[in-house]
Amino acid sequence: MLARALLALVLSGAVVTGGLELYPAALGVLVASKAYGVVRSAVVPRLLPPAFSLVKANSRVTLGGLLATGVAAPIGAGLHQIGPRWPLYGAFALFVTGMLLSFRLPPKVDSAKGEAVALLAADEQHLHGPHRKSEKRPGLRTVGPAVTHALAANASIRCLTGFLIFFLAFLLREHPMSGQSAAVSLGIVGVAAGAGNALGTAVGAGLRSRAPEIIIVTVVACVLSAAVLAAAFFGAVVVACLAAIAGFAQALAKLSLDALIQRDVPELVRTSAFARSETLLQMSWVLGGAIGIAMPLIGPLGLGAGAAIVATGWLSTVRGLLRSARQGHAGRARVA
Repeated sequence: MLARALLALVLSGAVVTGGLELYPAALGVLVASKAYGVVRSAVVPRLLPPAFSLVKANSRVTLGGLLATGVAAPIGAGLHQIGPRWPLYGAFALFVTGMLLSFRLPPKVDSAKGEAVALLAADEQHLHGPHRKSEKRPGLRTVGPAVTHALAANASIRCLTGFLIFFLAFLLREHPMSGQSAAVSLGIVGVAAGAGNALGTAVGAGLRSRAPEIIIVTVVACVLSAAVLAAAFFGAVVVACLAAIAGFAQALAKLSLDALIQRDVPELVRTSAFARSETLLQMSWVLGGAIGIAMPLIGPLGLGAGAAIVATGWLSTVRGLLRSARQGHAGRARVA
């Protein structure tokens, strides 16, 4: 929060002068934002009230963020009417407020007492060495295939989201929707994605962790179908629909992943598992954004690449997720 507050001040000057500090400051804000997402995922399990599911907690956190975005957006637009610096002054005030609120969190958010690190297979070999006796420790690959398959499917959706944000930002700036300005075109897509995300969060909270594997398979298939249709029939309406479906699927698939982690990952390493899974998802978003920047500004071609990203994630995980769903709880990890 403090880093983003200071960088907002740097950006407030750079947007007026056009100085080169604009680019590293913007990158710093993005990195700090992704780091915040990872830390938040690790903190939520430590603050979870008794008899309160992680799915419900994460859905409320996500919904709260979406509502705050809806409130802040028109305020930012109003501040922009005063001058280009003022939205960033508003961001500075918000980040400072967030920093002060973070100091009010209970001390246990910084305590890993009673927790262990969720090691991947490669980490375990590095830790113990090839000639040392390996201690059996619960990791993301020792809790059954459901979590890893769900994580890969979520990564494909998150990669698509990052791809769409950057690809459409450049595409619609050069080729706005028919009859609309570039700003309005981007706004339509952004509102559609936000509305889909909010709806997915609300639906996910109502489903109460039922059949998470089936939910993930279904929503990823829906995103894949929407991306293929958007590539084939490129236009304003189908692009907005794709953004809405992608937002809906991202929220619902993430809540289903949370449910699987709570179900299959031992409590001893659950906090670490959340942090590591969120790190992978954030990196997938960055990878998708990089692909979106590198793509030529041809709508059908770009959305075809987005469909290929989702298809890769869906085809590589659908069989494992369906098998896990059929087996029910038989594949859960058991901790002695």
